[in-house]
Amino acid sequence: MSARRTWPRYVAWGIAGLGLLGLLVWALRPSPVPVNVARVTVGPFVDSIVEEGRTRLRNTWNVSAPITGYLQRVTLEVGDSIEEGQALFQLEPSPAPALDVRTRQQAEDNLQAAQARFQAAQANLETARADRRFAESEYQRYQQLQQRNLISTADLEQRQNQRDRLRAQENSASSGVEVARFEVESARALLAIASGQRSEADQPQLQVRAPISGLVLTRYRCCEGSVSAGDPILELGSLNDLEVQVDLLSMDAVRLRPGMAVNITGWGGEPLTGEVRRIAPSGFTRTSALGVDEQRVPVTVDFSAGLDLAALGLGSGFRVDAEFLIWEADQVLQIPTSALFRHDREWTVFVIEEGRATRRMVELGRRQGLVSQVRAGLNEGEILITHPGDRVAEGARVVIDE
Repeated sequence: MSARRTWPRYVAWGIAGLGLLGLLVWALRPSPVPVNVARVTVGPFVDSIVEEGRTRLRNTWNVSAPITGYLQRVTLEVGDSIEEGQALFQLEPSPAPALDVRTRQQAEDNLQAAQARFQAAQANLETARADRRFAESEYQRYQQLQQRNLISTADLEQRQNQRDRLRAQENSASSGVEVARFEVESARALLAIASGQRSEADQPQLQVRAPISGLVLTRYRCCEGSVSAGDPILELGSLNDLEVQVDLLSMDAVRLRPGMAVNITGWGGEPLTGEVRRIAPSGFTRTSALGVDEQRVPVTVDFSAGLDLAALGLGSGFRVDAEFLIWEADQVLQIPTSALFRHDREWTVFVIEEGRATRRMVELGRRQGLVSQVRAGLNEGEILITHPGDRVAEGARVVIDE
């Protein structure tokens, strides 16, 4: 009887011990790791490169002074419209320099000397005229005497020769008067401007006309004053020649081809379209904001035909965002890039199966920022762990962090 009563007691104690042991194991087991998750989806996928760019004009015209002269005030302002052949500005001869006291006194003395030479030349002319008149009258008288055979032919020829010589002297004296008159006018003109001012008389003017129809981009000179040949006055351009220059990383530039579509945004209006026109064959080094030297390649983008860029308000030097469309499709299996990590040199993800993390290798296609294309290894709708930490391992129990 005693042995029969003792056996159930041992069984009860054994069951109780097993229960306590199970509770202890359950209490000491690791708790599930809270994780962030995302699903494998199918949808549109765009492989593109986005970079900041600047608008510029393909062709500009710098209009400069063709000759040295005096520039009249330029009335055109930046932004004014111009037509081909329109007068842009005018040039006239430079004003005479101002005279100091000594130079002015010398000029006055030169004027007086020129006037004296003019008077002397006039007196010489009067003398030459009187001699010529007397010689002509003598020649006529000798001609009458010779006709009556009162003098020889040699005497007549001698009077004729004297008459011709006095005629030449009169002409020479007349030319001397003209020379003296010009000297007086030249000396008087030197004194006409005493302070460097221009003459009130009409000045010959040179009008410089516009080579194109467009806008005034830059005005280098506005006020009148002396200019030298080649000095820039205005810069002209047409908004029909507007384009975008984007400096891409060399590793991105090699993926582009002329003719690729480009979306232009970030300029302050609706998105615009364009296409790649040129990829520069050489690059340059530019230091980034983080102090890293980057190899950049200039890429030129043309706006699509038919866009009225002037009406949109775009101009030269405006900032834009250019998105180069390299590849796109409508039905693409894709996952967040944050779910990827390297394991044994292969791209890997953690898939949640029955509450546990399961490591799985995947084959990737294109990658675009926060999203990556999956070619093999996953199915649509599967749940992935994003940003897996050190606590997530193969077979670890996980719980979704709400």
